[in-house]
Amino acid sequence: MRKFGSYFLIVLVIFAVFAYLTWFPSPLEPPYKLIKIWGEKGTASGQFNDPTGIVVSEDHVFVSDARNSRIQVFDFDGHFQYEIGTSGSEAERLQRPMNLGIHDAKLYVTDYWSDQLKIYSLGGKFINSIGKPGTGSGEFNSPGGIAIDSKSNLYIADFLNQRIQKLTPQGKFIRQWGQTGKTGILSGQFNYPTDTAIDADDNLYIADGYNDRVQVISPEGEIVHKWGGPFAINIFGPFNGWFATVTGIAIGPEGNVFVADFYNGRIQKFSSGGIFLNVFGINSAESAHTAIAVAVAHDGSVFVADYTNNQVQKWVQDEK
Repeated sequence: MRKFGSYFLIVLVIFAVFAYLTWFPSPLEPPYKLIKIWGEKGTASGQFNDPTGIVVSEDHVFVSDARNSRIQVFDFDGHFQYEIGTSGSEAERLQRPMNLGIHDAKLYVTDYWSDQLKIYSLGGKFINSIGKPGTGSGEFNSPGGIAIDSKSNLYIADFLNQRIQKLTPQGKFIRQWGQTGKTGILSGQFNYPTDTAIDADDNLYIADGYNDRVQVISPEGEIVHKWGGPFAINIFGPFNGWFATVTGIAIGPEGNVFVADFYNGRIQKFSSGGIFLNVFGINSAESAHTAIAVAVAHDGSVFVADYTNNQVQKWVQDEK
């Protein structure tokens, strides 16, 4: 009996170690350091009122200044350049921009209040809009995120419709994932999806907001992976590899996945297969507070929209 108890204890210890390494992984890379902050609350150029989305081109940072109804554009050092979406007809102006995408020298903006995707040149000229309010195919109910694949197809996180829609470049409906208006925790179901991202192989990464997880869809349209809490089920948590509401997602130049972990106030970095690599922006003087959106430049610099503090942060990886 005593021998059996010893075996049981050994098995329990092995399981505990395995569970710890699986559920509470340590960073596998050098840390990131904060090198630049800009912005404060206000309406002037360079000020923000709820920055909610961010994307980068080769040399500029585009920030959704949601409650100021505009996109502000900066250089990589935070110097204001110009703004988008505040002039022209009512159809050309933004109401409440959310997450952003760039493809073929065009800026794609999900406009939460107008229930449309609005498209501009990178210089700010309005091109066209796609969609209208509703629950039908190609219609939106508070769109939150946008990604564009190599064929210029559009993948939109249709937030209140609880689905991801795939559209042609002209806005024609192709298919959707998720049941319209219904939340769920199974693969291919969503609980207020917030953002999307596409990698170089056209794999689709979805920020499954209140399910606190990432779901991955292959170019063929199949759910191939998901991660979040233990066994990728919906468990809210502050641990590495877990999330407390996923609000933004971006793919780095090496194919790594950067996730805005909103209520944990941090950015988590993963391999394309969901292996935890790094974390930054929490429990320090350099806290990212409420990190709502993330973008990664060609040189690996990471830009974070800090919702609560109305700021943008720039992080780089320490080479030591």
